[in-house]
Amino acid sequence: MQPRQGKATRRASEAGATVPEASARSARGARTDRNESPAAPEAALPEAGKFGPARKSGSGQKKSPPDTQERSPVRATGARAKRPLSAPRTRGPLTPPAPLGRRAEPPAAREPALSRAGSRRQRGARCSSKPRPPPGPRDVPNPGLPVSVPILVQRDAAPGARKLRAVLEKLRLSHQDISKAAKVVNGVVGHLLRRLKCEPEFGGVEQLHTGSYYEHVKISAPNEFDVMFKLQVPRIQLEEYSDTGAYYFVKFKRNPEGNPLSLFLEDEILSASKMLSKFRKIIKEEINNIKDADVIMKRKRRGSPAVTLLINKEISVDITLALELKTSWPASTQEGLAIKNWLSAKVRQQLRLKPFYLVPKHAKEGNGFQEETWRLSFSHIEKEILSNHGKSKTCCENKEMKCCRKDCLKLMKYLLEQLKEKFKDKKHLDKFSSYHVKTAFFHLCTENPQDSQWDPKDLGLCFDNCVTYFLECLRTEQLKNYFIPGFNLFSSNLIDKTSKEFLSKQIEYERNNEFPVFGEF
Repeated sequence: MQPRQGKATRRASEAGATVPEASARSARGARTDRNESPAAPEAALPEAGKFGPARKSGSGQKKSPPDTQERSPVRATGARAKRPLSAPRTRGPLTPPAPLGRRAEPPAAREPALSRAGSRRQRGARCSSKPRPPPGPRDVPNPGLPVSVPILVQRDAAPGARKLRAVLEKLRLSHQDISKAAKVVNGVVGHLLRRLKCEPEFGGVEQLHTGSYYEHVKISAPNEFDVMFKLQVPRIQLEEYSDTGAYYFVKFKRNPEGNPLSLFLEDEILSASKMLSKFRKIIKEEINNIKDADVIMKRKRRGSPAVTLLINKEISVDITLALELKTSWPASTQEGLAIKNWLSAKVRQQLRLKPFYLVPKHAKEGNGFQEETWRLSFSHIEKEILSNHGKSKTCCENKEMKCCRKDCLKLMKYLLEQLKEKFKDKKHLDKFSSYHVKTAFFHLCTENPQDSQWDPKDLGLCFDNCVTYFLECLRTEQLKNYFIPGFNLFSSNLIDKTSKEFLSKQIEYERNNEFPVFGEF
């Protein structure tokens, strides 16, 4: 999922505190009142388990799809105040942090709780003749992260974890399928790489392994691959485009006489469009010489930096040219990569010493594009983060040290993928990609850095919290690039408000109806 840092998370009190049934019911499944203030939507139907039978929310019937009628869900009265995750009550210093909890609900205005005479008796709760005080003011977001996602530790409030695990099993790729597809792709990529090396402009090109296949978060089928061809370019200077922090013009520090890239200069600027055009032309000519596979080139997508190939009519490969810069990262990234409390300050420092890349991605300019710009890329850093994602260095190396971070990311990617397929004719979701999901996921990992907060036993709760966070990003239209805090991936000039509202409604519908888009299990 490249946005931002922290929001104070919340959790319920641990030992010694009771959670009233009515409170849990009001926060999750209370019948909504149209006269109350709108708040966070209801959660998915919980799964029955050792914590008691599942409770149906609302009327017990599935909600109508959001296309027909939209009713603003509300937060019922009597919801218990949540404690910040940063200051939990524990029984002793050795008590571990609680797992990532239930879906958060933004605070909303509500009526005072009923007095003892007019309220239901809650099991385990003390009755009081005094009404409960109204909730406090809404949390002020941390400048680093776009939203606040309070957390309650309440296992019986999670969506059906059994179904989610069945989905993950369905998404699991067999080693045979992976090996077969990878062999075909590697053959084509290797052929093209050898051809490019024969060209003086691309003589130093090398392959950079990035993308979901190498991050081990690929889903469904091994039919889509991302390949990056990197080309080192020394002695260049960057000129930021329109204060975006993400897009730059590239210039040479010295007169590039004898430099083969001088062919692509346009008024002293290295033209992204010219270089991409030549790159595309070489590949288009060379695929005709590949005998071991049927390869065709797809039509160029406007504004896309990738050359897309279709191999044997079933495998799609995006090949992207990238300039490698072994210099200090741009100033716009100074406050990005917020992993100090997650992976440690030392790891952050080590990652920032690695090269960064520029891809020929055109910046949006009015109703068109600025075709000479290059965009920052940190896909290799994303791969390293996902490969070493635990606060503990041994996270997921054995059965005793497992977390569900990658499982949650796979489920979020699959949710978006299925919705894009379901509504492919409406074009509302064309501008959304798995990168948005991955970016939001990184921010949530920053907010919840402990491995125990991603316990596999709490998969349903963790996934529900991921959904909540992404919905809040859509609602607030704030999804900051994880490496470039000043660049908002959900800004109105990149994705229109109507599209964001449409996706939000569809995700709400899926969550409230136990994700029918995942299929029956």
